[in-house]
Order: sequence, then C-alpha cells, then structure tokens
Amino acid sequence: MTLYYLVLMFTGATTALIAGLFFAYSCSVNLGLGLLPDAGYLSAMQSINRAILNPVFFIAFFSPLLLLPLSAYLSYSPGGSVRFTCFLTATVLYFAGVFGMTVFGNVPLNEALDAFNIHTASADAIRAERQVFEKPWNRLNMVRTIVSLLTLLFVLAAILAYPKSVLSDLLD
Repeated sequence: MTLYYLVLMFTGATTALIAGLFFAYSCSVNLGLGLLPDAGYLSAMQSINRAILNPVFFIAFFSPLLLLPLSAYLSYSPGGSVRFTCFLTATVLYFAGVFGMTVFGNVPLNEALDAFNIHTASADAIRAERQVFEKPWNRLNMVRTIVSLLTLLFVLAAILAYPKSVLSDLLD
C-alpha cells in the first residue's frame, strides 16, 4: 500500500467521523437536549462544549483540513481528473461549511454560553440565554451536518472514481 492510498483512507475516515458526529448530534443529541428545562439544557451544553475539546476530537476535526487538500494535490493530473475535482470540491466545502461555520458560528456561541453563569442567573436570564443560544446553534449545526455529508459524498466519489477506483487498486 502506497502513501497515496494511506492518505486517501485517512481522508475518508476522518471526513466520515466528523460527518457522523454532526449527523448523530443533529438527529439525537439536539433532540434530547431540547427536552430539558432551560437550566438543564444550558448546563448540559456547557458541559458538552467543554468535553468535546479533547485530542480525539481535534485529530478528527483538524485532519481533513490537511488531508483533503493533500488528497487533491496527490490526485492532480494535467488536464484534470474526476478524483482531483471531487477532492478539490470536498476541500472547499469542508473549509467553508464545516471549519468556517464552526469557527465563526458555533464557537462564538459556545464561548458566550461558557461565560454565562447559570448558578447566579435568574430564571428569566436563563430562559433568555437559551433563546439566544439554542436555535442559532442548532441551525448552524444543521448546516455543518449537511455540508459535512456533502463533503463525505465527494470524498467517496473521489475514492470510487472511474476508470479505476482506489478500492480496485487496493484489492488487486
């Protein structure tokens, strides 16, 4: 197995992990958290937002930032190719719609929520904080979910690109 195929495998794996994380969050975690009372919801989100900042998440989240453009570069051929185009498209989608949305959308909301002191806030302040946080955060997360799934589809299309797929090379 060459370095090229290892890069493509890790690109696919890390892209799939992030797409799966956002998808699972959108269709289960957010729904469950939404049923909590205001203080419980905010407390749970503060806890989750702190816990996700760990090495396993960072490796999965930041790896596509390196591996997607590297996969595009390694797939480049003069005159272009389907594989290169798919990886380039996946790179742009991930940078803008996943990484950009996270850094410029979800993270500022998370930081504002982290600074909010639930223990000293009134019930009205807690309710107001939830209203400021929940819908915008969920909307941004849905965008990340959709874009990360599109990114993954382009990565899979690149890996399975005609005339010879990466999988057929690995199985030969």
